[in-house]
Amino acid sequence: MSEPNEPAHDPEVLQLAAKVFDLARRGDTDTLAAYVDAGVPANLTNDKGDSLLMLAAYYGHPAAVSALLERGADPNRVNERGQTPIAGAAFKGEEEVLRVLLAGGADPRAGSPSAVETARMFGRQDLLTLFGAPETD
Repeated sequence: MSEPNEPAHDPEVLQLAAKVFDLARRGDTDTLAAYVDAGVPANLTNDKGDSLLMLAAYYGHPAAVSALLERGADPNRVNERGQTPIAGAAFKGEEEVLRVLLAGGADPRAGSPSAVETARMFGRQDLLTLFGAPETD
C-alpha cells in the first residue's frame, strides 16, 4: 500500500516528469540541463524504462545527449525492451549522436538488439565501421 503523498503518485511530480521527458524528445538542451542541475535525476526513466538519454538519442539531439552524459547519464542503461541509447540512435541513423555516445562510453555491443546488430540489420556498413565492428561476426 502506498502513502497518499508518495512522490511517484503526486500529480505535480508526474507532470514535471512528463515535461522533462518532452524536453529530451525535443532536444531543449539548456532547459533539460537546468532541470538536471536542479535535481532531476540524469537517469530518470519513464514507464517503458526509456531514460532521458534514450529519448534525446533516439530523436537525434547530440547537444542534449552530451549535456546528459556530462551530468552522469548512463550511456549503457537498457530500457524494458533491452535497448540502449546507442541502439536507438543506430536505428534512426543518427551519426552525430552515435559519435557523442561513443565518446561518452556507450558500448555498441550492449543491449538486444545492440547497435552493432541494428547496423547489420539495415546494412549500414558506415555505422559498423564507426563501431569498429566487422560486417559479420
